[in-house]
Amino acid sequence: MHSSFYGRQVTYAIAEAAHRSGLSIDTLRYYERMELIDPPARDSGGRRVYSEDDLGWLHFLTRLRTTGMPIKLMREYARLRHQGIASAAPRKRILERHRDDVRARIEELRSCLDVLDYKIENYERIICVETVQEATA
Repeated sequence: MHSSFYGRQVTYAIAEAAHRSGLSIDTLRYYERMELIDPPARDSGGRRVYSEDDLGWLHFLTRLRTTGMPIKLMREYARLRHQGIASAAPRKRILERHRDDVRARIEELRSCLDVLDYKIENYERIICVETVQEATA
């Protein structure tokens, strides 16, 4: 981590940014190549440095990725982000569509969970019956 005088923003070397974001150094570089993140600032030695804003954006990207947003759509969102308030409506639409997809996946997982619960309960009944039969034999 780098910090200096009052008023200067705290920055993090790539290893610290990776640690704080929960991403690998390779993923940070990949996100940069895929234009999901802006090329980070460089220190006097030419090494990447990441700001708190960069880490906030990485956290948001991680949430999008965890919820299954395709990289292509993440790139579109990142591109629109640079247009500022003028792109608020299309960015909102991207997030709304993705939210609908996430909700559908949650419902699908709930249905799968119901099946698992049923099967587990069924095995519990079978094991209980077997245990009673062995005890009375």
